[in-house]
Amino acid sequence: MLSPAHLDLFRAVLRHGGMTRAAAALGIGQPHVSRAIAQLEADLGFRLFVRGHGSAVPTREGEAFAREVEQTYAGLDHLRHAARQIRELGTGPLRVACQPSLAARLLPRAVRRLGAERPGVRIAVHVPSPDTIWSWAASGQCDLGLVRPRSGYASVTAEPFLTVDAVCALPRRHPLAAKRTITVQDLAGEPLIGGTPGVFQEAVEERFARAGIEPRFALTAQYTAARCGLVAEGLGLAIVDPVPARELGSLPIVLRAFAPRLPIETLLVRPAGRPPGTLAERLVVHLNAERDALLSGG
Repeated sequence: MLSPAHLDLFRAVLRHGGMTRAAAALGIGQPHVSRAIAQLEADLGFRLFVRGHGSAVPTREGEAFAREVEQTYAGLDHLRHAARQIRELGTGPLRVACQPSLAARLLPRAVRRLGAERPGVRIAVHVPSPDTIWSWAASGQCDLGLVRPRSGYASVTAEPFLTVDAVCALPRRHPLAAKRTITVQDLAGEPLIGGTPGVFQEAVEERFARAGIEPRFALTAQYTAARCGLVAEGLGLAIVDPVPARELGSLPIVLRAFAPRLPIETLLVRPAGRPPGTLAERLVVHLNAERDALLSGG
């Protein structure tokens, strides 16, 4: 059986043009190299080199064998390169599905961190509906998801990621803007801009129902940016997610605390039943760092 160590020394002798020079380059004794080459020749059944004074010239058989060895090592080098790519960059694009509220700033910052840590990494970011994110996580179509809670989805691992309290968005010159906290009672009779049907809008309406107040939802809009844009035009007030709302600094609106408290929860989801990839785990580390910076006001 051919020894890989002997083959490595064979290549070294070829590369350096002699056993003495190969031994010096490798930092080992020349007799060790000579014995290894002699053993390799015995195993092969033919001479590999013609020995001279300080040199070793390959025989015709040695040249032919060298070509075969280099082809084999080229394949090993390819495997090493492939292994390094898999280790550092994964098996393909890292697929991340994210709700709109975190897709403009928090997620891109985490992606930037990962890109600086792993140059060349490929990441595919999608911003579909919450139900789609849950479906993709359940079917393995995404590696990570940041999404609002939903029930009825199996094969998904979910963990708390971020919880913030909803705020009230008002035009800057609105009389209620002077208050630090806007209550449900303050909004009685005010034109409101609601969200589209879903968990969040149901929670908003439930707060009004508890207070015995019939809300006036004059308009509806799906996303926080759209609701805040309508608020800026003086078309009503809105209960919104503070994370994307705070990124709309150019709009003539103010954000005030809302009471009673209305928590907005985001979960980190991933396919269940399979270990997470290295890149996914590193992205989670950076997502957590960006979340902590957000909560601390950074």
